Amino acid sequence: MKPVSRLLLLALLPIAGLTRADTAATTPEARLAALGLSLPTPAPVVANYVPAVRSGNLVFLAGQIPRSADGKVITGKVPTTLSEEQAQAAARTCGLQLLAALKAEIGDLGKVRRIVRVGGFIQSTDTFTQQPKVLNGCSDLLVAVFGERGRHARAAVGVNALPAGAVVEVEMIVEVAD
Repeated sequence: MKPVSRLLLLALLPIAGLTRADTAATTPEARLAALGLSLPTPAPVVANYVPAVRSGNLVFLAGQIPRSADGKVITGKVPTTLSEEQAQAAARTCGLQLLAALKAEIGDLGKVRRIVRVGGFIQSTDTFTQQPKVLNGCSDLLVAVFGERGRHARAAVGVNALPAGAVVEVEMIVEVAD
C-alpha cells in the first residue's frame, strides 16, 4: 500500500465513534490504541533547534512535517498534487508525531491538562481556501485522544512552500501538569 493511501485510510477512521464514557475512562494511549493508532518514533532533529521547550507548565512543540512509515516526507501541494483528504491525513500524521515528541518530553500523555494552540501551515495553490479543513486532520485527532482537553485555539495558513516540499507543517502548545 502506498504511504499516501495508508494516510488516507487513517483520515477515514471513525474518530467520532468514541463515546463520552470511552473518553472519560481511558488514558490517551488507550484511546490511540482504540483508534488503531500508535505513536511513531520521534524523528531526529535535522537543524539547530530542539523538538520541545518547556516553560513552566507550557510545552512548545516545534513544527512537524509529515513522514510516512518509511520515514519519507509526504510532499505535495493542495489541490494540484494531493487532494484535500490526503493533506488532511498528512495533518493527522503530524498530530501523531507531535504527540510522540510531547511524550518524549513529559513522559506520560496523561499529564496533559489542555492542548492550548495548534498552528498549521498548508502548502497550497493561491486559489485553495480550505486550509482549516486540512488542519482538522490534526485537530480531530487531538479531540479524540484528549476529549474536551484537546479542544484548542488554532491558525490554519496557506503557504507557497514548506521545508522538504512537505504538504503540511504543524506546531503545538500544550499545558501540562507539574
